Amino acid sequence: MLMSVNGAASGGAQALPRRRKRSLSHSKWPVLILFLPPALLLFTVLVILPMGEAGWYSFYNWNGYGTPTQWIGLKNYQLIFRNGAFTQALINNGLIVLVSVLVQIPLALWLASMVASRIKGALFFRLIFFLPYVLADVAAGMIWRFVYDGDFGLVGGIAHFFGADPPFWLADRDVAMYAILGVVVWKYFGFHMMLFIAGLQAIDKSVLEAADIDGATGFQKFRLVTLPLLGSTVRLSVFFGVVGSLQLFDMIMPLTGGGPSNSTQTMVTFLYNFGVTRMQIGFGSAVGVVLFVFCVTLAFSYKRVFMRHD
Repeated sequence: MLMSVNGAASGGAQALPRRRKRSLSHSKWPVLILFLPPALLLFTVLVILPMGEAGWYSFYNWNGYGTPTQWIGLKNYQLIFRNGAFTQALINNGLIVLVSVLVQIPLALWLASMVASRIKGALFFRLIFFLPYVLADVAAGMIWRFVYDGDFGLVGGIAHFFGADPPFWLADRDVAMYAILGVVVWKYFGFHMMLFIAGLQAIDKSVLEAADIDGATGFQKFRLVTLPLLGSTVRLSVFFGVVGSLQLFDMIMPLTGGGPSNSTQTMVTFLYNFGVTRMQIGFGSAVGVVLFVFCVTLAFSYKRVFMRHD
């Protein structure tokens, strides 16, 4: 009898969570019915339909007026990969990705390790380092265009002070892209620094204390304890850096507009300069499709390979 009572009790205990789980799932339906259709409608109208239209327009030679009628098939895509400016844009995007991964993120991690601890003045330095990211990209581009100006800017003023000829970096096709890369590092490393600060503060201090007791040096603690525990944060930071590098546009336009001689074009500035401003909407749509394929393929591949356990 006792066993049957215990069995019934255990069976009831097992049945109760099941009923509760079913009731919770049923309770979600009103929320889904209420909030999902408006969000799905907005996503369809503002994202899915424009993407489909861009894909459709990419097969036409169309200037944006009237209805596209001149079907040219894959000719726009052929023109893209035959265009030297687009090749330069791909190279520039690759440079931005490399600088973001190899310079910007290590710099952010180094600074985060110095200002993550609760020491006097740490909050002030966090604010100073994070301020460039808060600044709008267009405003940052305009500020640095003035800084780089050889006649009236800061760089020109320093050159005049020392009696040297002022450099015009943004007008030199061999130097302009490197000047932009410096601005990119300055602008975005604060964002990655704040990610690393959050990750560092989440590390259990007892693990670091155990490493101290075992006699580990500062570098050994960082390499063998801190960095492995920051693995998910580092992978997320790299993901943001790579995807953001492929979409860089707002800061380049006020700096160089893609010039001189297309030396600072990125895929997005190429789309704007060769598609929108020249009223080649079909060609620009094809560039947008290529950029979309690049971003989606890279994002899903990266998450599949490096972030599948995060």
